[in-house]
Amino acid sequence: MSDLKEKANLYHQGGKIAITPKTSLESFEDLSLAYSPGVAYPCKEIQSDPLKAYDLTSKGNLVAVISNGTAVLGLGDIGTLAGKPVMEGKCVLFKKFADVDSFDIEIDEKDPKKIIEIIKAIAPTFGGINLEDIKAPECFEIEKTLIEELDIPVMHDDQHGTAIVSSAALLNACEIVGKKIEDLKIVVIGAGASAISCARMYRSFGAKNILMFDSVGLINHKRTDLNAQKQEFVSNEDYASYQEALKDADVLLGLSRADILTQDDIKQMAPNPLLFTLSNPNPEIKPELVKEARPDAIVATGRSDYPNQINNVLAFPYIFRGALDVRASKITEKMKKACAIALAELAREEVPQELCTLYKRELKFGKNYIIPMPFDKRLCEKLSQAIAQSAREEGVARI
Repeated sequence: MSDLKEKANLYHQGGKIAITPKTSLESFEDLSLAYSPGVAYPCKEIQSDPLKAYDLTSKGNLVAVISNGTAVLGLGDIGTLAGKPVMEGKCVLFKKFADVDSFDIEIDEKDPKKIIEIIKAIAPTFGGINLEDIKAPECFEIEKTLIEELDIPVMHDDQHGTAIVSSAALLNACEIVGKKIEDLKIVVIGAGASAISCARMYRSFGAKNILMFDSVGLINHKRTDLNAQKQEFVSNEDYASYQEALKDADVLLGLSRADILTQDDIKQMAPNPLLFTLSNPNPEIKPELVKEARPDAIVATGRSDYPNQINNVLAFPYIFRGALDVRASKITEKMKKACAIALAELAREEVPQELCTLYKRELKFGKNYIIPMPFDKRLCEKLSQAIAQSAREEGVARI
């Protein structure tokens, strides 16, 4: 661990992003075009037609990565400055995987209404807003209001990224074990922003029996302490614990904390269970323990050192790439579903040999490969095109 700490600190030394000019600035003429007096002409063009900003500035390929540091990666409320390395990392991923430019913006504010006003005030600079690591339930209000009041794509990745990627994994896992989503008994441990969004998307794909547990217990008809988001998943069942609910369950979605499940817990699940243990950095139960107790299981985690990593980088760069390409005014639920379907379909295709060589193992559709790998170069074209097409079909594309 000390070696990892040293390498990580060295990797982040000086920060991970920089600004590089796209145009020449080598002569007096270049200077007169870049700034005064030449810059006045594009300013006047945009004044007469605001959409010209997409052609005459970087707006059309620029996303803001915005956070207030209240729910960082599993580290919790560590504050805006401590969360900055994560936001810079997000910018690096945007550029690497989808050639999207981005700025990280850390807002030292916890009042959701003030955060909304701040973001609205700076929104004209950007072609899209990626909200990041903002705790629930405030994140729901912030995202919903900004989607309604801005004319550019807004997405809280902590909610929707995990939902999109895990939905793709769920579609493929069901294909492999021969189960239908509408027949699944799904137990969700955790009821934060990501868990809520995952459950919503599973339901949109046909799931009917979702049992969600928060720190108090099962979200059911007896509870009087539920916020609006949790009330969407009120159950008529009366399980005393998630361990009890896991009997004959087909799916476990864990978005809670490390090492809370035992082998006995999962032994009582239905045949060919699907375990998405996504707590980071350590899952709810280690995959090797699952395989020992349930060799028939399909396991996915949030980690890169195990098969089937549910990684948000498989979604957010391409969602914004596709949305920016058609100058979409928003990211819709259908666009997110289109991304999940395209992601699931890609995992079923034959994997290029160079990718197998890169990952040093055979990658073939099956229990240990239900989701594509992050460095698969096919992701950008396939997913961004699916999202752009969905935006056109929904009428939110401006070109």
